[in-house]
Amino acid sequence: MARIDDYKKALEIGKQEISKKNPLHLCRLSGGEFVEKANKPDSIQIMFLNRMVNISWPELTFTQDSDKEIKIKEKILILHYLNNAKKEDLTGELIAYQEIPSARFYLSSFNARAKDPFITAFGDNPDKLPIVAKELFAAQTASMGDVSVTIQAFPKTPITFVIWRGDEEFPPNGTILFDSSIKNNLLSPEDIAELVSMIVYSMIAKAR
Repeated sequence: MARIDDYKKALEIGKQEISKKNPLHLCRLSGGEFVEKANKPDSIQIMFLNRMVNISWPELTFTQDSDKEIKIKEKILILHYLNNAKKEDLTGELIAYQEIPSARFYLSSFNARAKDPFITAFGDNPDKLPIVAKELFAAQTASMGDVSVTIQAFPKTPITFVIWRGDEEFPPNGTILFDSSIKNNLLSPEDIAELVSMIVYSMIAKAR
């Protein structure tokens, strides 16, 4: 498990990398917006899990509209997304986690941290999924399985959560799917697992 010092180091590396880039170009690639203000610091604005995050430029201070603190893990994910942004459109083709390059090496961790808890929490109560997902993340109803929703984690990172109800023969099942454009290294497999875990545990807490 990463220590707080490791997170601090990752945050500083992300800041150093982004500080070398053109913020206007960065926003065009990532789906963010660069806001220039006369009497205030310029800022990058990016939607993250249904929250507008502001990153002052060039200071790279993180704030958001609510009073809720932006956690260090969230800051790292946002920086990684921005730093890896490419001129890439969504394909509409959905893939599983293990189809992402190198993700098969992290599959057991992804299942333990995200997929299995998701199925455990919503497999027997699938109708709760769209309720909590819409309330927390403004999720859109999808058309897969028995119940499914798509959450826009970042402007170019939709994630679809699917549940199949159980019956007398089979237990409930589920899956988590990604637009195939994610294969172009927008986020690393570790980052994706961390991001999905954040979403799943937020929904679990809300569903209780």
